[in-house]
Amino acid sequence: MDKKPLIAIVGPTASGKTKVSIILAQIMQSEIISADSMLIFKYMDVGTAKPILTERENVPHHLIDILEPWQEFSVAQYQKIALSAIDNIHEKGLVPILVGGTGLYINSVIFPMNFTDAGYDPVLRLKMLDDIEKHGTNHLHERLRNVDPMKADTINPNDAKRIVRALEVYQLTGKPMSLFSQDNYRNESNYHLGIVGLNMDRSKLYQNIDRRVDRMFKDGLIEEVQTLKDMGCKACMQSMQGLGYKQVLEYLEGRMSLPETIELIKRNTRRYAKRQLTWFRRDKRIFWVNVDDFENAQDIAEIIAAHFRRIFTSNREGYSI
Repeated sequence: MDKKPLIAIVGPTASGKTKVSIILAQIMQSEIISADSMLIFKYMDVGTAKPILTERENVPHHLIDILEPWQEFSVAQYQKIALSAIDNIHEKGLVPILVGGTGLYINSVIFPMNFTDAGYDPVLRLKMLDDIEKHGTNHLHERLRNVDPMKADTINPNDAKRIVRALEVYQLTGKPMSLFSQDNYRNESNYHLGIVGLNMDRSKLYQNIDRRVDRMFKDGLIEEVQTLKDMGCKACMQSMQGLGYKQVLEYLEGRMSLPETIELIKRNTRRYAKRQLTWFRRDKRIFWVNVDDFENAQDIAEIIAAHFRRIFTSNREGYSI
């Protein structure tokens, strides 16, 4: 039985994935499934650079605004909902377009991954969370670096939840979590898969990031975080671990000046983009597109559409491509 087609558009933050993917979906008459760990939360629009409503009305989007900001969400939950959305899009005779920069979300969909193998240990988790309360997340992040440096490079030092999970996997299995990721790259996808990565000159990417952060503050990031704070959101919540949100919370609490906050967000976002590139470059199946070689997003989307038409030629019957 032929595998069903699936498109994935990946790359670092601020590389233009949202605009290109929307144009691509219009060209291919398809629908988009978000693979971004922050777009799942409601009321978080400015700081996540969420596609605006008119864009989502023109092209159906899935896995956006599905959770309240105080709810927790796991990769296993994401995988279940995303796979269901892919099945629904296939039933319409369309090719789903998976778009995002959260590498583990992407891999959970395109490769067969079982998240139950490592299990969990609530006592161990509580012990590590207590350690974080006493010594901070950097202390635990350094411990992770000692046992799994590759995984540590992909996790923000402030992301307590992911640090704890990576250490938990190591404690329970005796194997670094990065080993499971490497094994997944060797697995064959369940789909007839096409992956395109967007990239650009590093200095231009960093300039895009700096401009985006400035625009977020101009568009009301502080007011957005204040509203979330008034709703009861706290720094320890998963949603507040997103780039910008935790720092603005600290600003609102008087722990940083506004210039310090803006610069810290820019720096952390640049570092995050570097980690994203490190993650995606491990997968040799990605067809990289240099954004600098094109004048606009329309041209990039058309080239990508032509690329996918070629690779799906043997599996296009019954699908709109």
